[in-house]
Amino acid sequence: MNKVFSENKTLLLGVEKSENNSFLDIPVQFSEYTVLLISKGEGIYHADFASFSFKAPVILFSTPQQSISIKEITPLTYTTLQFHGDFYCIEYHRKEVACNGLLFNNIYIEPSIKLTTEQHLLYCQLVDQIIDEIKEQAPSEIVLRSYLQLILAKSSSLKITSEKQNLQKDEKMDQFKILLEENFLSLHKPSDYASLLSMTSNNFTKQCGKRFNKTPTQMIQERLILEAKKQLHLTRLSIKEIAYALKFQDEYYFSRVFKKMTKISPQAFRKTTGISIVADLSK
Repeated sequence: MNKVFSENKTLLLGVEKSENNSFLDIPVQFSEYTVLLISKGEGIYHADFASFSFKAPVILFSTPQQSISIKEITPLTYTTLQFHGDFYCIEYHRKEVACNGLLFNNIYIEPSIKLTTEQHLLYCQLVDQIIDEIKEQAPSEIVLRSYLQLILAKSSSLKITSEKQNLQKDEKMDQFKILLEENFLSLHKPSDYASLLSMTSNNFTKQCGKRFNKTPTQMIQERLILEAKKQLHLTRLSIKEIAYALKFQDEYYFSRVFKKMTKISPQAFRKTTGISIVADLSK
């Protein structure tokens, strides 16, 4: 694998071409943002609660410490591109790259982009340029960040276009998204949202599965854990302060719930993903 490390041996940027199939069928969690460029084959991508089928050429995305695996239907040829938040902070570069909340950290849309042959070729060329730069005797981090930013910017643009083309109007589920964003800290039962939407529980569950490919319970839990991950990564609040902000009875209960959902403790999540530079911008 072509890699760039920090002084303390943290992986900052890495590219690997189909040599290590560690996440095929067996769930894994990476500390880095992960971009999978699938060039050949088809399969089923599992990311936390979500799962969906894909066929090459396609790009798949995952966030740090997200549990992912792939069930291979036909043999895959793919490239894994990974970067740490210490190398490229997507929150800090939100004006240049609209990927946060679009490619990463979004519970409402599939973390994938279907590619045309021409688009796939462009991504392959960009990945090869990254590899060439890493192999230089003194690789330039500025150049590497520029290539990475270009990949993320292009992906964001394609994802926006794709969502506009594929989005089916569903007023009830659009309203559910709004209600969930407003109430995820206080309303934790599917029946709460079904009532607000004037829907039966069965119909609510059916429509939610059709739109988001998840149950209402999964949506509610994911939204709460997503907020916890944001607080751990984007602030310097203590675990106790985050637990209080998220309305858990205490930090120990918060830690148990977080670990049950993510397979990692809040402390370990913060340690492996790091604290973003945006945590200090308001100081």
